[in-house]
Amino acid sequence: MRKLVPLAVDALLVILFCAIGRRSHEEAVLAGLLKTVWPFAIGLAIGWLLAVAVPGRASGEKRAAQFDGTALWPTGVLVWLGTLCGGMLLRVISGQGTAFSFIIVAACVLALFLLGWRAAIKAIN
Repeated sequence: MRKLVPLAVDALLVILFCAIGRRSHEEAVLAGLLKTVWPFAIGLAIGWLLAVAVPGRASGEKRAAQFDGTALWPTGVLVWLGTLCGGMLLRVISGQGTAFSFIIVAACVLALFLLGWRAAIKAIN
């Protein structure tokens, strides 16, 4: 159960990112939130799958025991890149906007959210 807490934190931060984006464009936050969230949620899942499967770890049960969802590297970076790239690709496929300025803002905000809390945890410990 405790191993799922970092995933839950990431999911909440992705939802917050999407809600802030909708609000900043004066769009109905709750009414259209799912439309905005789903590409990034799938991207988040892709990032987490990559992070869990990253090469160089022991195989089998040892891999699961060694995995650290709060690690900035490689977990945080893979989760961030998966969320950003997967989310943008799915937005393109689904006909949603991917202006260059949006990609830059999304990359920065998602980095702040998905990497920032991991960096803060490591700084505290």
